[in-house]
Amino acid sequence: MTMLMRLEASAVNDVRFISDLHLDASRPQMTDGFFRYLSHLCEQQTTQALYILGDLFEMWIGDDDDSVLAAQVFSQLKQATSMGLTIYVMQGNRDFLLRKSFGLATGCIMIDDPLVTVLGKEAILLLHGDSLCVDDHAYQAFRAQIRNRDVQWDFLSKSLNDRREYAAYLRSQSATMNSSKPEAIMDVNQQAVMNAMTSYQCQIMIHGHTHRPASHRVTLPNNQQGSRYVLGDWRDDGGWELVYNRCGYTLHSFTFEDL
Repeated sequence: MTMLMRLEASAVNDVRFISDLHLDASRPQMTDGFFRYLSHLCEQQTTQALYILGDLFEMWIGDDDDSVLAAQVFSQLKQATSMGLTIYVMQGNRDFLLRKSFGLATGCIMIDDPLVTVLGKEAILLLHGDSLCVDDHAYQAFRAQIRNRDVQWDFLSKSLNDRREYAAYLRSQSATMNSSKPEAIMDVNQQAVMNAMTSYQCQIMIHGHTHRPASHRVTLPNNQQGSRYVLGDWRDDGGWELVYNRCGYTLHSFTFEDL
């Protein structure tokens, strides 16, 4: 059972939410763009906190990953947190093997999925988003399997090379299966959204995973009106972020050249 956490945050400065960067050695431009984004936030000094809501990596085989990409990301995140940027990291469906040792090495704070945080006077429900895609029964069965602790420890006990090969195989299988699935079942289920917001008593939900950036109105029980913000995935030339400040929430895309 996921423990409900509440993190207090004021609205003095910006709070930013991003997800689905899918950093990968085959996409160095986007990796460089992410590093540029971190540097920009540190230079501006107007960001109180940055939340990364899952799938920072396209594939994460464990915190002992000795790849060049892993070393670069460790270094850049550590530099950003050392300069005073508070970064929260949530596991996604691609990097569910991120552990506390990743946080210790980078200075990031690892957070649960789901998590409730408080911005201003409002309780906000944060998720990666894949748990809401309940119409995709095959994926939910797979998700339950790979989230099993015994399965994860068995995988982590293998050599790095074996882990890389198996992770690449799973990624290939996932791409093949997703190509034949109806688009509708890979989106969130509206009843699942309502159930989650009601259960955690939140009128605002923020998540990624679906790669369908948008702002949605949600009608909750007793005709209460809520909001669901969906974060977009990042590309080689730019990304998406949701910014919260005294003016409210702003979801927008940007290019790395603009930073």
